[in-house]
Amino acid sequence: MKTTFVTESDAARAWYIVDATDKVVGRLAVKIADILRGKTKASFAPQSDVGDFIVVINADKVRFTGRKEEQKVYQSYSRFPGGRKEVKACVMRANKPEYILEHAVKDMLPKNHRSRSFFGRLKVYAGKDHPHAAQKPAILEL
Repeated sequence: MKTTFVTESDAARAWYIVDATDKVVGRLAVKIADILRGKTKASFAPQSDVGDFIVVINADKVRFTGRKEEQKVYQSYSRFPGGRKEVKACVMRANKPEYILEHAVKDMLPKNHRSRSFFGRLKVYAGKDHPHAAQKPAILEL
């Protein structure tokens, strides 16, 4: 038996398009994170970067379960005294709907230096229009 490892230059990266309409945020984010890492491929190895590109459309139409729309809070901190800001999920959906899904996917990626390259292959758009038609993304049903 011989184990072969795929290098980044040999990785065949595919483009997928995901419609997020009426999908639960957390469940969708898990599947997207697995595809970005390449865990769905037979050539997956934790140290190699063989993931695919994901284009998410209609990110403003994702849904939360339970009462998370009113109760979930996104926090940021400026590192100055009194610099903590809290934004509820309903306000975040109105201001930056892409952030909801980006934040969920980013938290599900590993916390190491590879996560930036994984996260860079995620493209999230609030509406149905996207500028990646030239890459001919395949429709992916999740």
